[in-house]
Amino acid sequence: MDLINDLLKIIGDFIAGIINSIFGFSPFLADLVTMGLAAVMLCTFAALSFMGLTYVERKVVARIQDRVGPNQAGPFGLLQPIADGIKMFTKEDTTPATADRWVYNLAPLVIAVFALTTYAVLPFAPGVVGTNLNVGVFYIIAMGSGSIVAIIMAGWGSNNKYALLGAFRTVAQLVGYEVPMLLNVLPVVMITGSLSLVDIINQQTTLNGNPGIPFIVFFPFSALVFLISGIAETGRSPFDLLEAESEIVAGFHVEYSGMKFALFFLGEYVNALAVAFVFSTLFLGGYAGPVLPPYIWLMLKAAVVFFIFMWLRGTLPRVRVDQMHNLNWKFFVPVSIVHLVVVMALMKLFVTSPALAQANGGVLVTPGAQAAILFVASLLILIGSLAVVARRARILRLQEAAVLEQRRAENIAAVSA
Repeated sequence: MDLINDLLKIIGDFIAGIINSIFGFSPFLADLVTMGLAAVMLCTFAALSFMGLTYVERKVVARIQDRVGPNQAGPFGLLQPIADGIKMFTKEDTTPATADRWVYNLAPLVIAVFALTTYAVLPFAPGVVGTNLNVGVFYIIAMGSGSIVAIIMAGWGSNNKYALLGAFRTVAQLVGYEVPMLLNVLPVVMITGSLSLVDIINQQTTLNGNPGIPFIVFFPFSALVFLISGIAETGRSPFDLLEAESEIVAGFHVEYSGMKFALFFLGEYVNALAVAFVFSTLFLGGYAGPVLPPYIWLMLKAAVVFFIFMWLRGTLPRVRVDQMHNLNWKFFVPVSIVHLVVVMALMKLFVTSPALAQANGGVLVTPGAQAAILFVASLLILIGSLAVVARRARILRLQEAAVLEQRRAENIAAVSA
């Protein structure tokens, strides 16, 4: 059983041992080759995930919309991703005559690089992580922000007004939704006392390695806002305003074709999968789980989160720009700040460590009791904020109805006269 559970670590240690035996005369060279091989494996995993997810999403959305989906290329259409890859490789690669060629050509590469480097700090199993950074959470957010630079490069370098408009929308949307995303990561960081993703997973497990209380129980509001902000960060439906075909003819990548377009496509899916992995790590316990191997648990949790992405894409219409920004700046950000302050106060008042209770005061409670207190507080904040928003919307509707009724009466009076 230990062989199955620790399979990734055993394989990694075995390959590292072979490399060290070959390059034993130079430890630096051995480490360099090991890191290079690990990077190649992560890139291969991301590329294979991209191929698989494109097929699965087409099938899921087809089922939601009562269609068949891919069924011609190979059995059950399983070769459709390969057919798409061949199409991208053989499609003509065009460049606008007035484009800034360096910026235009670098943008697809930059977005792919930023998307892939996100996986460097993701723990896939105990001891299986590219690098355990002590600021892993901020690294993830910073790498996710890097795609903004690539999209602006694509919009500017294309010298196309529609592409530039799509790039400007990127600044407003992606930068805006980073604020609530960061605000709702902070409660997890506070309760863990660390920015390391490994430490965050360990905090959600018991001393013997069994799954403990996931942080989604402590902070359901933070989990919900982080998930929605992650969808907006990756530009997926219903927040796909960066590439709204009905308004700006595909937005920032309208001038791209062939493999350059494929790199943008890869960046979107790899970033979305990274959001699913990070959400699973922060709020669902990461690879912690009974019976099954750790890496299987992480894959299952990320698959469930990504299925939610696909479900939303197949069912919800695209929101308007004003609705998207109102949701962020008028709801998520202020309520997230209130939630953060309440969490800080409750964690100061109810502590689980006898040393903290003795040093700083507070009521000593069990982790389960602390989870229940924070869960109730988070739900009350969510329900209360929704009630306030619903009441405000009802008042606005009544005011609009009154204005319409007044205009109707004035029109009737004018016609009668």
